[in-house]
Amino acid sequence: MIVSTSEVAVIERCGKFDRMAGPGLNCICVPWDMKAGLLSYRVQQLDVRVETKTLDNVFIYATVSVQYQVMQNKAYEAFYALTNPRQQITSHIYDVMRSELPTLELDAVFEAKEELAMSVKKALSETMTGYGYLILQALITELDPDARVKQAMNEINSSKRLKEAVYEQAEGAKILVVKSAEAEAESKYLSGVGVAKQRKAIVDGLRSSIVDFSKGIESASTKDVMDLLLLSQYFDCIRDVGSENHCRTTFVPSSGSSADDTRNALLQADTLKSR
Repeated sequence: MIVSTSEVAVIERCGKFDRMAGPGLNCICVPWDMKAGLLSYRVQQLDVRVETKTLDNVFIYATVSVQYQVMQNKAYEAFYALTNPRQQITSHIYDVMRSELPTLELDAVFEAKEELAMSVKKALSETMTGYGYLILQALITELDPDARVKQAMNEINSSKRLKEAVYEQAEGAKILVVKSAEAEAESKYLSGVGVAKQRKAIVDGLRSSIVDFSKGIESASTKDVMDLLLLSQYFDCIRDVGSENHCRTTFVPSSGSSADDTRNALLQADTLKSR
């Protein structure tokens, strides 16, 4: 009798267990000896699909993959102790999953995959080791709720993300408005500061010109100096207004050359320039 590598043959004599025949060529005495069966030492995998419900009453399908192997020092127990070891493993998986999943809500189930797998492996190891089977690994390979539940979960997630996007967009618009208002306020403040400095410089210049002119011509009064300065400012204003590209008409008073007329003309020119 030939036995393949990684296998062992169970030999019975007259219906009673006699020995284990290892890989290679083995001799048996027919008809007293016979091969009762073969055991494989290779790692095997069993996939079990379990249906159960969660704490929030959602039915879910869970696929558990168990990897196991026959223990060489317990080959006798592995062959004779169990009629159907795969069915035994399946029953234990059903028991563990249907006792653990109902204590968790659907969202928590996906987060507790590792804990569920460890619970399955622990329960199987405690039972199957006595029967000669070593549990190498237990994996939760799939968690599949009903299609309508998955659609609802996706809609909830989509709505949540849309709400966050709208909130962030509103916050961005708020920041733009605030920054724009701050920039406008700062611009107006700086403009006011500039105008104030400009007026101060004009007043200082006028004061200096009056003082210098009065010292140079002793017979000129302060009113004469002011009239001359205003007239000079008036013609400067007329020149600036007339040189603008958009200017088409310049109004010049013709009532006389008195100081009051000059002052009024200067004020009118300032008003026209500001427009």
